[in-house]
Amino acid sequence: MAAIGVHLGCTCACVAVYKDGRADVVANDAGDRVTPAIVAYSDHEEVVGLAAKQNRIRNISNTVIKVKQILGRSSEDPQAQKYIAESKCALVEKNGKFRYEIDTGEETKLVRPEDVARLILSKMKETAQSALGSDVNDVVITVPFDFGENQKNALGEAAGAAGFNVLRLIHEPSAALLAYGIGQDSPTGKSNVLVYKLGGASLSITLIEVNSGIYRVLATNTDDSIGGVCFTKALAQYLASEFQRSFKHDVRENPRAMMKLMNSADVAKHSLSTLGSANCFVDSLYGGVDFDCNVSRARFELICSSLFNKCIDVVRKLLDQVGFTSDDINKVVLCGGSTRIPKLQQLIKDLFPTVELLNSIPPDEVIPIGAATEAGILVGKENFSLEEDSLAIECSAKDILVKGIDESGADRFTVLFPSGTPLPARRQHTFQAPGSISSVCLELYESLGKNFAKQENKFAQIVLQDLDKKENGLRDILAVLTMKRDGSLHVTCTDQSTGKCEAITVEVAS
Repeated sequence: MAAIGVHLGCTCACVAVYKDGRADVVANDAGDRVTPAIVAYSDHEEVVGLAAKQNRIRNISNTVIKVKQILGRSSEDPQAQKYIAESKCALVEKNGKFRYEIDTGEETKLVRPEDVARLILSKMKETAQSALGSDVNDVVITVPFDFGENQKNALGEAAGAAGFNVLRLIHEPSAALLAYGIGQDSPTGKSNVLVYKLGGASLSITLIEVNSGIYRVLATNTDDSIGGVCFTKALAQYLASEFQRSFKHDVRENPRAMMKLMNSADVAKHSLSTLGSANCFVDSLYGGVDFDCNVSRARFELICSSLFNKCIDVVRKLLDQVGFTSDDINKVVLCGGSTRIPKLQQLIKDLFPTVELLNSIPPDEVIPIGAATEAGILVGKENFSLEEDSLAIECSAKDILVKGIDESGADRFTVLFPSGTPLPARRQHTFQAPGSISSVCLELYESLGKNFAKQENKFAQIVLQDLDKKENGLRDILAVLTMKRDGSLHVTCTDQSTGKCEAITVEVAS
């Protein structure tokens, strides 16, 4: 019985089919194994994939990219605000929900992000069915580790509208491990695996402990400031400077010309992963002038040297966060299309000289293959029931900390829920406050590690007021924090001497 796995990334989507005991990525109607996650709207049709990407120059205001970044997010979300500022397709808020403003010529229509995701997922479904020659509905879809409940619900809604029966949403790092059979082929013993994912729009690093076939996330870090598009932009800027040097025209402030250079740079970047040089040709770049430039791999690596350093620094910070050295890592799994870059692979090998680097599966196909493998396991079970026959353990995506003060009067953060804590979970925290004050405030922070807590990461506080003052000594305050599977956090604070209590609930804390 066939089942499929789908990975919807920020820039690309990919589908793999599980059949006859193995999972394989299948090509779309253009012959490509990866499809751009781009949707273009015109007067009479909706175009998905490569054609939408190629025509973006002419139809940029009606072309939606990176829909995954806005899916299920609220207007208060900083990531949503960043996305809106960068999007060339206008977004408006209606009834608390985002809508893309699409001008079809005759009218302006509002399109939900879920509907954009539905079109991309429908494309994946059609691709799989064309390869199988039959209808298939059962699917496992991957999500980032830091996807919240609202984002998962929005993705599930889009998948249902595309005609899918979603067996499970699994985390991308777990799918990467499944693709290589880690913890499945030799389920005994303990090992530490680093999943390094560099996609088009972000860098995500996850450290997973594999013990007797069970995956436990020790730490995770996502950096949205770097992705494959950053390498493309750096190369496009270099091409613009070469054009200026040759033809004395600066095209950096010309959006249409820069879009052409971005397209050419993107093609060249992919070519340089396998070739020593690539030719960048743009027809009528500016003022009717054609542009032709050859870029060597060495030149590309020099242009992007600071980006490569940033990609490695994130790994070092994550290891420091958990107190690990490179010798504590047993395997490194590469996934995400940008990890094809030879220079990046070499830097990772230099960082982990004695560690097995797993890159035999094309990096942009690892996650969908893992999802399809999981789908095959699920549909292969007799009388399959999601509740009865499977074990899905939700985990906290970030560290949850409380703020206190040490003996010197400096701020001290205590981690109560480390990232990767299986949910639901309950923690107690007792702290002391001067008896001379009548109110006490407990502040809650979220972070990617106790060394990264910042003032702006505070997400909630609870205040005990009107406390009876004590002449001498300290008062003991007991805080009880309960985090549910959906990431919501219930907090109670009790003054131990008087029994006075306050409680709050934070809807999505992690």
